[in-house]
This record gives sequence, C-alpha cells and structure tokens, in this order.
Amino acid sequence: MKLICVEEHVFDPAIGKTAQPRVLAEAPYVPDWGIRVTDGQHVTDHSRPHVVAASESARKALDMGAARLTDMDAAGIDMQVLSYGGFPQLLSTSAAIDVNRAANDRLAEAARAHPERFAGFATLPWQAPEAAARELERAVKDLGLKGALINGRPGETFLDDPRYAPILAALDALRVPLFVHPGLPLPAVQTAYYGGFDRELSARLSMFAWGWHNEAGIHVVRLLLAGVFDRYRNLQLISGHWGEMVPFYLQRLEDSIPQEASGLSRTIVQTYREHVYVTPSGMLTMPHFQFVYSLMGAGRILHSIDYPYQSLDGAHAFIDALPISNAEKALIAHRNAERLLRL
Repeated sequence: MKLICVEEHVFDPAIGKTAQPRVLAEAPYVPDWGIRVTDGQHVTDHSRPHVVAASESARKALDMGAARLTDMDAAGIDMQVLSYGGFPQLLSTSAAIDVNRAANDRLAEAARAHPERFAGFATLPWQAPEAAARELERAVKDLGLKGALINGRPGETFLDDPRYAPILAALDALRVPLFVHPGLPLPAVQTAYYGGFDRELSARLSMFAWGWHNEAGIHVVRLLLAGVFDRYRNLQLISGHWGEMVPFYLQRLEDSIPQEASGLSRTIVQTYREHVYVTPSGMLTMPHFQFVYSLMGAGRILHSIDYPYQSLDGAHAFIDALPISNAEKALIAHRNAERLLRL
C-alpha cells in the first residue's frame, strides 16, 4: 500500500544560526541536548546517549536527497511531506522575511528534484503577518508547496491574536492547511510548570515528554474558542502526536463550554471534526489510534513518523496491523493526504 508521511523534518542552517540568541535566551537548556543552534549540527558525547541520538538526527535532518530516499525506500515510504524544524519565529523581524524565503526556495528545489517523493510545507516570517501572508501565497502558487507549518507560538501570543488574521485569511483563501507543530514553552511557563527538577529532567518534561505537546494542544483549543473556524470556513489544521492531547479532552471541553458560553456557530466537537486532521508523529500505539479513530473516523487521520527524530521502523507494519478495512487503511496511508494536499 502506498505510504505518504506528513510530518518529516529538515533543518535549515541559516534559520538556526540567525535564531541562536533568542533560542538560548528562551531555552538555555537546549545545548544540553547536543544542539549547536548556530549550524544545526550536534556535538557527540558518548556519555549521554540522547546527545548521540541527536547527532544522528541532525545529520539526517540536513539531507533532502539520496540518503533520505534510501531510508524511505528501506521503510517502504513513497513520499514525505517535508517541513523545517527549528524556531524561525524567533528570528529578528528584519531577518525573518529573507531567511524564510530562501529556506522555502531550497525546500521547493528538493521537491522539484524528486516530485514523486517529496512535497513540502512552507516556513513563514510570523513576526510580520502581512509579509507572511504574501510569502505563503508565493510558496503555494509559485513554488508548489502544500501549506505551512508553525513551530510553536508565532510570538508572545498564539495565532488567535487578531494581528495574525492576514495569515489565517491567506490559508483560508488558498485552501491549504496549517500544521500546528509543538515549540518551546514561554520561559515563565517553563520555570513554573517544569522547573524544580534536575536540569535534564526539567528539559525532558518541558519538551517532548509533555510541555510542548500541551502548548500545541492549547494553541488548537484557542483557535477553536476564538471562533477562527467560524470566520475561516476553509481553514484546515493538522495536529501531530494524536492531536496533542486535545481529542482526549474534547468532550470535556464541550460539556464545560457549550455553545451558549462559547458563542460559536457549531459545537466544539463538530468544529474540531470538520477542521482538524490528526496524525501520530511516530507514536505508533494502538490505544491512541483506537480512541482517535472512534472520535474522528479514518477520514481525518494522516500518517507520519516525525523523521529523523523517530525511526522509520514499523511505518508500514503499523498501517498493516490496524483493525479496520483496507479501504480505511488506504485513507490513512495516502488518500487523505492526497486529497488535503492536492498531491
């Protein structure tokens, strides 16, 4: 069965180098993970296994060619939808427009070189919403990219802030999705919620164990409650890691915030089901799938591995083992992505 994976990352050294001062100011624990944010490379320290793993991930993230294709072939993956890791929203406004534009050009070049194997999500200068809307239009219409991905908050606030309306309007008009990816928690949140432990334990808890998934989930919830999907009826989101906790509390949200309180035109559950796609991001776990499938149906699930931060092992076996019909497996494996992204 054809396999398209939609959360597969690459790294742009220029984004990493330019964002370095802000990354270190907001997340001084990041270098503990072997990350040299100046160039996207990683220091290998064999006394710390997570740093060794980070070094290998960094090497793979810099590749948009033969080595990546070899890994895909070995795992039976037909296409990856590539997106930039890092924190481009932490760039200075003066640098953001040119740096993101150049990164999108490189991503589009990789997709043109292997059009049957790679597609891409644009990176945007969120610091300058009008410019970001123009760059999205260029990336989609001129470069052929399939939407955009945001790594965490666009700034001190979330995308429901009215200042980001031009970007949401552009996504709506172009009918391309936004992937709401985790990012670094605000420093005050990092300290209050995740501090007080050993430095490494706090870092793990605040990032990939809990914190950035919680924040990405709050991002989606804020967009729901702000009425964004009432204003932009074509807007579609992609939410990784089985929906960043939100599906599992969606009914609780609706019970606690009915339409009388929210002022929304539809219930929270209905709005979520009509505007959000969920993907596992390499969390190939059957209980998560069964819950999300029962809530959303096969038509709202995409496949992804979160390469190179997760192994491609089991990408095909997971789909094969799903306790659903072959037609529904095909939706998750490739047909939903083909329809949503117009592949």
